[in-house]
Amino acid sequence: MPDPGHFEAHAEVYERARPPYPAQLWTRLRELGLLAPGTRVLELGAGTGQATGQMIDAGARVLAVEPGAALAGRLRQRWPRAGVLVGTAEAAPLPAAAFELAVAATAVHWFDLGVVLPRVHRAQVPGGCFAVWRTAFGDPSVPLTPFRERVARITARRRQPPRPGPGELDTAAWVQRLTGSGHFSAGHVEHFAWAVELRTEQVRDLFTTFSDWDPAEVAQAADAVDELGGRVLEHYVTPLILLERVQEP
Repeated sequence: MPDPGHFEAHAEVYERARPPYPAQLWTRLRELGLLAPGTRVLELGAGTGQATGQMIDAGARVLAVEPGAALAGRLRQRWPRAGVLVGTAEAAPLPAAAFELAVAATAVHWFDLGVVLPRVHRAQVPGGCFAVWRTAFGDPSVPLTPFRERVARITARRRQPPRPGPGELDTAAWVQRLTGSGHFSAGHVEHFAWAVELRTEQVRDLFTTFSDWDPAEVAQAADAVDELGGRVLEHYVTPLILLERVQEP
């Protein structure tokens, strides 16, 4: 089972390696009126602030909750205007009826949803929205690239069981999980496809941050980039799920 403490152990690498979320996601949040100057945002599992900074720049007032002290420290340095709580989404002290928007960016798969969903519901004002998204590293709709062929061969040799729960792009199953408690209903759902060119060292850093990749596998992925000319074009997908707060669950 992947260990969420993996990110804390690689906080410096995580900060420099994780790519930003696609611009079209932020455009959609603004278009829907969810992200605007003065919006009060609760961000859960904030890491080193890959999503935090975009929300701060949009004029939002962000309270970021992050269980890793090293990760949270880097977030504070990068985004001093954000409030930061070191704690888990399940236990951090949250004010009641204080936020219009809650966000979980590449984090919800670590949560105990039976605990977190009622807590988010209590922390939000009536009419609040819970925005959940993540980056799926690989786009199955794009023809398989030579690098992705190599990645598939590496992961096919694994003996450990896959991560429990729905897959990265099983959005319908995630919607069902996130609405099953009755605290939220499904709103807008959208997938954003995007691409980024990465050099060997960027791939080495990025794959080091993946909690289900061991050092030998990371080295094999980096070697593959070298053999393919030192840079690769990666195709990713970011599914966005917007959940509407139910007044009386």
